[in-house]
Amino acid sequence: MAHFAEIDKDNVVIRVLVIPDEHEHRGQEYLAADLGLGGRWIQTSYNTHAGVHALGGVPLRKNYAGIGYVYDEQADAFYWPHQIAEGWVLDLETYAWKDPNAVEEIFDEDESGVTNDGN
Repeated sequence: MAHFAEIDKDNVVIRVLVIPDEHEHRGQEYLAADLGLGGRWIQTSYNTHAGVHALGGVPLRKNYAGIGYVYDEQADAFYWPHQIAEGWVLDLETYAWKDPNAVEEIFDEDESGVTNDGN
């Protein structure tokens, strides 16, 4: 099954529908004309979040579109337009909100294959 998001004139997602795989290649035409729904439809991937495909596939448009998400045409990305928490910033590589004060754990692997955290 393929997922398509309908976006309004401001590129805000107003609904997401699932269509049969055999119509995936012509999703816009299938939804707008064949089903008579009109509108502008953009494909989205249920398995994509923060630019990563959960099943190892090719990520599509950075994030799965949800109602209220925005579609950025230049970046070809869906993202939640509202700041998650005070001070958080939108990462323009992943289009996910991040806490700029969060400390990322850094691991390196020695020649034996053992992972060390540097302590």
